[in-house]
Amino acid sequence: MSTELIVAIDVPGLDQASRVLDQLAGSVRWFKVGLQLFTAAGPAVVREIRARGAQVFLDLKFHDIPNTVAGAAQSATALGAEMINVHAAGGEAMMRAALEGCANAGCAPPLVIAVTILTSQPATEADVLNLARSAQSSGLDGVVCSAREAAALRRELGEYFKLICPGIRPAWSVQGDQNRIVTPRDAVKAGADFIVVGRPILDATDPAAAARRILDEMAAAG
Repeated sequence: MSTELIVAIDVPGLDQASRVLDQLAGSVRWFKVGLQLFTAAGPAVVREIRARGAQVFLDLKFHDIPNTVAGAAQSATALGAEMINVHAAGGEAMMRAALEGCANAGCAPPLVIAVTILTSQPATEADVLNLARSAQSSGLDGVVCSAREAAALRRELGEYFKLICPGIRPAWSVQGDQNRIVTPRDAVKAGADFIVVGRPILDATDPAAAARRILDEMAAAG
């Protein structure tokens, strides 16, 4: 299994996002668009990332009644996002509705993953596993989880269930507001399919060099 790096473009607008994309061109192929950037720039930032040949994880964490989530998922799929997420706490009917919305978009569906428990919050392995099992039984492709739970989830849920791990901090970076953090090397060893890194790259003097340093650490771990 090869772990992929997703860079979280947590910036306030399209101009700043374009600069990040310029800096990381050719070295990173996945970018995460979260609430801050999507609220400021909307679909335009997704289109720009895809126009550059990169892939988009649209991190809007849908959590609403099933009909509303189905509509949102359909729109996200039509926009071209290759990965979207919902909150597992929304329940299995809501998660299945997200899949139905993606299927109704008339184009290739994205990976649909569920957020278990945010990495800024405390959680037990049992809590995370219960939510992940619910996501898998609903037909979702994987979950967002801390890499600290990744090995256990891999054992319980199999090799094909995707594990997307935020809260990744290289040993040389600042922890920030994440609690359940893991290094890129340890996340790869634990079985993460994707790791999500934001500030250690965005706040670096040379973002491209920081990204390459993380990619090298991942490759060495694999």
